[in-house]
Amino acid sequence: MAYQSVDQLQRTLTTSVFHYAKDSKKAAGRALGTLVEIITYYLLRTWQLGPHVAIERGLAEYGNPAITHNVEYSLHPICVHSPLKMAKAKLPLTSGKILSAMAESGRGWTNKNQQLLTTSGLVRNSCVIGESKRGSLVATEVDESEETYRISLAEQRPAPFAMFECKRVGIEEGMKKGPQTIEKAKQGAYVARSVSSLHKIRAQDGRLLGVMSKADGTLESKPHDKFLSEIIASHSVEWLRDFILSVGVVSNHGNWFTAENHNKEIMVLAQSYDWLLFLTDAGLAQFIEDVLLTPRPELAPARKAFLASYPKANGENRFTKVRMDLHAHHALLDYFTREAATIESWFNIIAPAAGNLGLLRRQLKILAQKDWDKIHAV
Repeated sequence: MAYQSVDQLQRTLTTSVFHYAKDSKKAAGRALGTLVEIITYYLLRTWQLGPHVAIERGLAEYGNPAITHNVEYSLHPICVHSPLKMAKAKLPLTSGKILSAMAESGRGWTNKNQQLLTTSGLVRNSCVIGESKRGSLVATEVDESEETYRISLAEQRPAPFAMFECKRVGIEEGMKKGPQTIEKAKQGAYVARSVSSLHKIRAQDGRLLGVMSKADGTLESKPHDKFLSEIIASHSVEWLRDFILSVGVVSNHGNWFTAENHNKEIMVLAQSYDWLLFLTDAGLAQFIEDVLLTPRPELAPARKAFLASYPKANGENRFTKVRMDLHAHHALLDYFTREAATIESWFNIIAPAAGNLGLLRRQLKILAQKDWDKIHAV
């Protein structure tokens, strides 16, 4: 690997891409954070979880719905996943046009006035087309031929079964650690501990316990990892109804922890999320090499979209988790599908201690296949 650390890579981006910016290092750092979010999103897509994904949707705190928190990605049960084929019309491809093309099945949804595909070729990932009391109608994929659009639609239920958050903090010049790392860790930890019915507390001997409130007002407690596995494997309405599997993704090895020991930030996050994944410096650097610095030919649309976003003379970013250039989107989908095993190797598991990505993927698939309509009907 040509770069010993992501911080060295950030300096390279500072001079090669963001030299125009007033604070070029900060601009490069923000771009690195965006790349971590994009890697996480397309990883979920390779796990065939795309129809379940919502982006930056507010999640209510358990037992306190007056407070909500936006998270990068939440995963929701779906009751319908269906294709729609419609004749091409003049762009933009709006939610109103899609609902009209759905005819009878499009009625009953409140139009969210979104653009799935803009006149400049930007696709909105996990685009909410309409809403109703049942949940959200989401376009999870769009493709086009000379005469038609092919759109994948999913009806997502409101309550999620999992959530993902990405955290990255850069190191300021002349400092060993960015001053805001612990504050960002605390923010992520608070959300992870607040949205699920499975709470995490420490016993006097230091063990991490999982605690859940029962309908009769009593508390049920077990070792956290054991309780977590039992909940996911169960069909208990009481256990599952308000349960949300929390997953954190952190990056920047030199800033979050050293090879010898976890620092305070990583320990705060590891005891708060059910799963904590670390995107390695080598993995992030490889992605940037493949897309930007020594780009693979098949990823040329992704590189073009990234570079077209800076400087933002027209105010249009073409390379984010929310909106992506359509050609770049398909190039990234192909890349992540083809290189799935390599991309999974970019991640280390911080918590649980005995965890691996295969187990996390299986747990998410098990949760996705639960009978959530029955669970939430009680």
